Amino acid sequence: NSTTQADDYFTPYIWTGNGSNPRAFTDVGFQADWIWIKKRSGSGTSHHLLADSSRGDGKTMLGNETNVEATNDINGTVSDTTTSGGFTVNAGSTSAEMVNDNNDTYVAWLWKMNGGTTTAFTESGNNPGGTHQANTTAGQSIVTYTGTGSAGTVSHGLGAVPDWILIKNRDAARNWIIYHGENTSAPETDFLILNTTAATADNDVMFNDTAPTSSVFTVNTNDGVNTDGEKYVAYCFVEIEGYSKFGSYTGNGNNDGTFVFLGFRPSFIMTKRTNSTSN
Repeated sequence: NSTTQADDYFTPYIWTGNGSNPRAFTDVGFQADWIWIKKRSGSGTSHHLLADSSRGDGKTMLGNETNVEATNDINGTVSDTTTSGGFTVNAGSTSAEMVNDNNDTYVAWLWKMNGGTTTAFTESGNNPGGTHQANTTAGQSIVTYTGTGSAGTVSHGLGAVPDWILIKNRDAARNWIIYHGENTSAPETDFLILNTTAATADNDVMFNDTAPTSSVFTVNTNDGVNTDGEKYVAYCFVEIEGYSKFGSYTGNGNNDGTFVFLGFRPSFIMTKRTNSTSN
C-alpha cells in the first residue's frame, strides 16, 4: 500500500545502439542519479561503466577495472546525468564504444537518489569531508569524500545502518572495495573486491574493524578507501522491505539450488562467492 513503488527508485533499462552522439533516454520515469551500463551483445567486448549525478556529467568509472575516474568519451560516457526522465549517453570516439555502438545491445541499471542535490559535510580531525546525496525512502545514497590518510568516519546521510557499501578511489588506480553486512559474522573486519575474483579478506586497514552506524561508516588507512588528499566515491544501501535485500546463503550443489527468500520479485541480483575465488 505504499504511495511509491520499487520502480520509482530503481529500474533496469535496455536498448539497441544507433551510433548517435549524444543520445537521450527520457522514458525511464525518473532522473537517473546512479547509472551502471554494460554491453550485452555486439562487436567486441566492453567494460562495466558507472556514472552518477554527484560526481557530475561526463565523469565515469569502470566497475571491472582499477582505472581512475575518466572525464572524456574515448570509450563512451554518460554525458548528462540530469536528463529529465532518464539519462543521456555519448557514443564514444573509437571502434570500442561501449554505450551506444550501432546495433549493439546494452543494459543499464538505474537508481534515483536526490535529483543531483547534495548535502555537504566538513572534514573534522581525521574524519573526511565531502557530500552525500541520499534517498532515505529507498535507503540509498551517493557519497563523495576526500581522504585524510588516518582512520576516520564518513557521513552517509541514510539515517540507518548501511547493509552494503561500494567504495572507489577516483584519483588512483585502486580496487573497488565492498562492505557487506552479511559477509561474515563480523563483517566490519572483512571486505570483498568488485573487480577481481578474490575471496573475502580479513584486514582492519579497510574499515578499521568498526561497524557502520546510522550516520557514518569508518575508513582506515588503505589507499582503496582513505589516502590523504585523494577523492573517493561510495555507494551506500540500507535494506528496505519490499525494495532491497542484502543477505547470504550456502550453496547445495544441486540444480534445484538453495532458496533465498527476499519478500519481493527482484529486478537486479548480484552474487559473489565469499569463501573462495569466483566472479
